[in-house]
Amino acid sequence: MAELKINKENFEKEVLKSDKPVLLDFWAPWCGPCRMLSPIVSEIAEELKDKVKVGKVNVDEEEELAAMFRVSSIPLLVVMKDGKVVNSAVGVRPKDQIVGML
Repeated sequence: MAELKINKENFEKEVLKSDKPVLLDFWAPWCGPCRMLSPIVSEIAEELKDKVKVGKVNVDEEEELAAMFRVSSIPLLVVMKDGKVVNSAVGVRPKDQIVGML
């Protein structure tokens, strides 16, 4: 299962009520660092698909969600468990550091 496209319609079901931890990647198509991070996030989604849900949030399309998380810089990675933010990091991170956040 690849990353899920998260929007305000599926946010509650896929993120808040998820039975697994969720890694959210807040990004935009025009953001260079976001494009650098994307293949790493895809790899994590594939390798940890049984343990973790990975969602992508396009901040240009989902302004409401971006505002809810007070996104001021992207890429922003947010880890959620049981509907609560448990970890977050701004900027490109190595894969092992992202996995460590989970």
